[in-house]
Amino acid sequence: MTREPSERPRNLLEAGAIASREIFDGRIVHLTVDDVRFPDGSTGQLEMIRHSGAAAVLPLLGEPADPDPEILLVRQYRYAAAGYLYEVPAGRPAYTGEPWRDCAARELREETGYRADHLERLTMIYTTPGFTDERIHLYLARGLTPGETAHDQDEFMEMERMPLSRALTMVRDGMIVDAKTICTLLYAATFNLAPRTPSLPAT
Repeated sequence: MTREPSERPRNLLEAGAIASREIFDGRIVHLTVDDVRFPDGSTGQLEMIRHSGAAAVLPLLGEPADPDPEILLVRQYRYAAAGYLYEVPAGRPAYTGEPWRDCAARELREETGYRADHLERLTMIYTTPGFTDERIHLYLARGLTPGETAHDQDEFMEMERMPLSRALTMVRDGMIVDAKTICTLLYAATFNLAPRTPSLPAT
């Protein structure tokens, strides 16, 4: 990235895109090279990946009042990771403007077969703000009813039930390394299930 000095200081509110040049428009990502004005008034070029965003959901099989509630994760093949990752169900909107709650419910059904009576919004995360605007909206699913899965052709996954405490231990031990999954598990354990979540064993 190159930066050119500005003739005079600029107000922070003026920072942002000056121009944008399309490099690639794919099925999932849209790559541009943007001319950007920075908060100090200088300018430069940044490569930017535009993404539709996604929703992710932690299926709670047990009850929130359980001492160590049971959850459901998927173990999914990821080409970029050269192997399988433990993940919460997640995916992109089916159409532009699909509500994030609907997206989370649909991904839950398609990947696990479960339908949820209640979806509780947790938070939103930027995945890698250094080069993409991708945001993932995180949810907690309760009151689950089993059903049939509907995996895409390029989805290879299996479901794994486990106590929340085991999933947290797997995060600590580096067995769960998917960022959205770590964020969802830790957020839910800290703010939604904290009064009943067992402490992790000391290392």
